[in-house]
Amino acid sequence: MPNVMETVYSRAREAKKRIVLPEAEDVRTVVAAQKIVEQGLAEVILVNPEDKIAAAVEKSGADVSGCTIVDPVKSPDFEQYVQQFYELRKHKGVTEEKARKIVADPLHFGCMMVFNDKADGQVSGATHSTADTVRPALQILRTAPDCKLVSSFFVMIVPDCEYGENGTFIFSDCGLVINPAADELAEIALQSAKTMKNLLGFEPKVAMLSFSTKGSASDPLVDKVVEATKIAKERNPDLMLDGELQADSALVDWIGQKKAPGSSVAGKANVLIFPDLNTGNICYKMTERLAKAEAYGPVLQGLRKPVNDLSRGCNADDIVNVAAITAVQAIQ
Repeated sequence: MPNVMETVYSRAREAKKRIVLPEAEDVRTVVAAQKIVEQGLAEVILVNPEDKIAAAVEKSGADVSGCTIVDPVKSPDFEQYVQQFYELRKHKGVTEEKARKIVADPLHFGCMMVFNDKADGQVSGATHSTADTVRPALQILRTAPDCKLVSSFFVMIVPDCEYGENGTFIFSDCGLVINPAADELAEIALQSAKTMKNLLGFEPKVAMLSFSTKGSASDPLVDKVVEATKIAKERNPDLMLDGELQADSALVDWIGQKKAPGSSVAGKANVLIFPDLNTGNICYKMTERLAKAEAYGPVLQGLRKPVNDLSRGCNADDIVNVAAITAVQAIQ
């Protein structure tokens, strides 16, 4: 395991957070739950009907005796959560009857546990879409007080790499916000800087990426990045953030000095902000495959409390990693 993830694991062990895994009907989830408990990364709460959890355990051979098992509709908290969800969503036309059906869903029930401080975070997405994972988080937990939207990031660890923090980067947004406006792109940059500092412990150096460096090209796509850079700097003038920068200008010192002289970020960037989901998603996947990088995510940022997404192609170890990251996010 790369050193940066060893640090995340160590911090997770110290934090002793409670993480909900609401897809406990899935073999990968119960196997991951056993590993999380055995490694002391978090207390695990498996949320699902008891018979479905039992079937997954029997099929996998996993030992979940160290986990807390919660069947939503049998929980003594179920009625309270139904009333709370109704109050939260009645302005959207949700009736008490509909609230009862919604809260019976493990992903919604798990978020209600987090909302009520019965858990510290949730990880799902092995059997659900990103939309299914994000929806209950937005409905119940909502965005953090200083955030305007939820975005995502990847922790990218590139072997034998001299760039970033010895090959460690935050890539954002690569999984959620499709075509952010300038103010949204600025928000993503500011959130990602906090993530680099709070999750990985590195001083963020944020590059707002484009196909242009400091006016080398003119286009509305460039203008958006320029405006986003301006907004982000106004909101946090002390942050090391610059743009617009091409990728080589952001990463390679001599190119950065040549194309963006005087920039505090050019040639030193460890947080890469992509102008849209096309570029972000393509770049993280190419980096993962061509550079044989480790890619951890997509991890959500901007929520009041952490809820994180998984790829439906994930394995048990992926769930373990994201649970550890979630536990560290919950410290904040």
